[in-house]
Amino acid sequence: MDKTVTTAAQAVADIPDGATVMIGGFGGSGAPIELIHALIDAGPKNLTVVNNNAGNGHVGLAALIEQGQVAKLICSFPRSADPKVFTDLYLAGGIELEIVPQGTLAERIRAGGAGIPAFYTPTSYGTDLATGKPVAEFDGRMYVQERGLKADFALIKAEQGDPMGNLTYRMAARNFNPVMATAAAVTIAQVSHVVAAGDLDPENVITPGIFVNRVVHVPNPQQEEVLNRQEAVYP
Repeated sequence: MDKTVTTAAQAVADIPDGATVMIGGFGGSGAPIELIHALIDAGPKNLTVVNNNAGNGHVGLAALIEQGQVAKLICSFPRSADPKVFTDLYLAGGIELEIVPQGTLAERIRAGGAGIPAFYTPTSYGTDLATGKPVAEFDGRMYVQERGLKADFALIKAEQGDPMGNLTYRMAARNFNPVMATAAAVTIAQVSHVVAAGDLDPENVITPGIFVNRVVHVPNPQQEEVLNRQEAVYP
């Protein structure tokens, strides 16, 4: 089955208002900038976005927020290098924030992809982040119950991919992308290099094609940090 689509615009065209969208990346590393910008152009509103941080500058996720398309952000690190867009909107009451400790966020996504509805972790016990959540004691230590996290769509970035959706990642870009691929109803991957089916060594495949619905070739992906040094603004 050939899962390739011609353009990023085509790949994200059916993401509707109110969708929950996971977006890969750790800061700029592994962030699918072209897919995010295509989503801005498509224009859906009231999105719930799951990401490690809140974006930087005026490109990528920050630009998506700046365009008023994000109603709620679920992330672990809203205070990044240049979070002015998110900070200003949040202080004005224009966006909802759910903070999740970074390891817990990754595990909530992994659990969602694995069909695990909930799990217990000691992280956040006794803090405001645990307010209203079930707690339990195991072996003399208190734990907080966290729910698995799923999404309607995941936008991820990979290094290599084949027409069947098998993916590899480049170094730290592996961060949240593989777990997000498993936790979404529709996973859309931008890849720097598209290779023929069978050319990827199965031992090197990180995300099997069964988790990927669309592959779009982006041969020279933009990097968030470079765009911000250039003071770029999108759109």
